[in-house]
Amino acid sequence: MATLPRFGIWYDFRNPQQWQKPLGRMYAEYLDQIEMAESLGFQSVWLTEHHFQPDQYASSPLTIAAAVSQRTKTMQIATDLMVLPLHDPVRLAEDVATISILSNGRFDLGVGVGYRPKEFEQFGQEMRFRPSLIEEGVEILRRAWSGETVDFQGKRYTVHDHPITPHPERTPKIYIGGLADPAVERAARIGDGFIPSSTIGVDHYLKSFAALGKDPADAVVMHGSWSIIAPDPEEEARRVGPHAMYQTNIYRSWGVWGADQTAPFATPAEALEGGLYEVWDADMAVRRLQALIDQYPQIKDIHFWAQLPGEPVEAGNRRLEYMAKEVFPRLKPSSGPLRPE
Repeated sequence: MATLPRFGIWYDFRNPQQWQKPLGRMYAEYLDQIEMAESLGFQSVWLTEHHFQPDQYASSPLTIAAAVSQRTKTMQIATDLMVLPLHDPVRLAEDVATISILSNGRFDLGVGVGYRPKEFEQFGQEMRFRPSLIEEGVEILRRAWSGETVDFQGKRYTVHDHPITPHPERTPKIYIGGLADPAVERAARIGDGFIPSSTIGVDHYLKSFAALGKDPADAVVMHGSWSIIAPDPEEEARRVGPHAMYQTNIYRSWGVWGADQTAPFATPAEALEGGLYEVWDADMAVRRLQALIDQYPQIKDIHFWAQLPGEPVEAGNRRLEYMAKEVFPRLKPSSGPLRPE
């Protein structure tokens, strides 16, 4: 029987210099917001990871996840995403299992291969080894959470016949994100689901899933949405534009979307028009989200940026309340196909 996807919120915990506030206050406000979102009916919260950013982009999402687990009761907590090759998979397995226990099984791990050279250099890894680092990392994580002793010898990691503890009572899912075809194919092959940026790669994921002899009805997509939903889209675009330009220009400077999309946008309007953002009112959001749900019944979660970098928390709160009251109650489970065209 078809069901609606979960609806969730997404955070990067950036604190840009031009809108800077005390970090302790910002973290407290975001935790309050997450608790409020749960009371409104939001069902998931997603956390990101990057390092060495002047705006203090979240570098320790698992610590934040542990805090979130103690402020919430029902929300699923996950990462979108962590850079697995930067982490010792044994330590990561231990930390994730601990959060799973603290949250009563409400934590899942979203991972990717990463793309920023400075992160790899500092953490002593080589970017050319990313495929084997993530493949072996996922294998070690799964073995660690099985409760069995782990004895592993690979190209990148060795685990010497150790019991890796604690053992989670509910095994966390491992979702894999990425933009390039090999990353999407990896998600189909070894992931419990795929995390796209917007819908980039979803069709290729479903085709890759089917090519492996798997039933597309069993595919899982955790959709990170870049839509901004508010009563007056024109006014919201004016207000949120500088924050959107800041966010997307940083990603472009990192080369997220390829070498041909690294030039910064010159104006907020350009950023909103040329980036992944879409600004909708409730009626438009219902039409667009319903179309997405019908086209891709494999989508099990749709999560939205709760705050763009530097926004006042009150702005995010207003949008969350509007979405919960005016959008989500009007959406219906998918009636669309479960097989890729």
